[in-house]
Amino acid sequence: MSDSQLLEISLVVEDELVEPVSEVLRRYVKGGVAIESTAVSAGAEGENGQPVGPLRVYGYLPIDNALEEKRRSIEEALWYLSRIRTLPEPSYRTLRESDWAAAWKKHYHPIPIGRRLLIVPAWMGPPAQERIPIFIDPGMAFGTGTHPTTQLCLAAVEDFFEDRDPNGSPMDVIDIGCGTGVLSIAALKLGARRALGLDIDADAVRAARENVRANRVDDRFELELGSLDEALAGNYSFQTAALVLANILAPVCIRLLEEGLTRLLAPGGRLVLSGILDTQAADVEAAAVKNGLRLAETLQNADWVALVFDAADQG
Repeated sequence: MSDSQLLEISLVVEDELVEPVSEVLRRYVKGGVAIESTAVSAGAEGENGQPVGPLRVYGYLPIDNALEEKRRSIEEALWYLSRIRTLPEPSYRTLRESDWAAAWKKHYHPIPIGRRLLIVPAWMGPPAQERIPIFIDPGMAFGTGTHPTTQLCLAAVEDFFEDRDPNGSPMDVIDIGCGTGVLSIAALKLGARRALGLDIDADAVRAARENVRANRVDDRFELELGSLDEALAGNYSFQTAALVLANILAPVCIRLLEEGLTRLLAPGGRLVLSGILDTQAADVEAAAVKNGLRLAETLQNADWVALVFDAADQG
């Protein structure tokens, strides 16, 4: 790694601003955007605490001839965003690229999810707990387990496999917008036969490949650069699954439903949609019902919800 300098840009924002701020930074920063909790609650004896409070969104700009132009572009985009919802001023600090990894790793700790799962930073050893470890190296990409949307999806995945007969038909998973691969990795460790993860962000796919290797599920995880269109076209080894996941954003979930997302569901399958603010849930549900689904469950964490759907003709 070179010892050139980087400029860190960060903002501490509430949940509903994480995605728009991340999208602004993602256009310009080196290697993607990281999201971390600013505080962790006290856990019960023997348990780790849960992330609470606002989230810090940050990324790194190379200090080169293009720095000032990128910085101005970011600040202009954030200014326009602040006309909709008040934003704090971004904070800046300089660090050497050789210190980059240590700078963003130091705040990550194991995070218990649901009843059985534990998100473990990949650079840590196996935990002395009975929970199922999911080793994740964020790789500067979204989906580390700290954000409520990821936690809601993981809880829904856990529920899905607990409700299934372990001696029944093998279960496959398709994850649209898979990010770091955390959801599919969890599904594989909970009992899925195989998983297909798709993302349009090459940085996310690269990070996910590292996570797949760290969790030793390479032989059951097909990971590709792509999205719904490629899946529907049959470009991969399987085209339907018992569990389909999309932890993206509400408008994208609605668009995917209109473009045929339900065609990925195997008979009796389940669809989990997340990245949805509670004020957007009714619109997403309406789009799902219009496309032949029935709301089975709503999971909520602060202002975020995950919606779990079955086919309308299921029990």
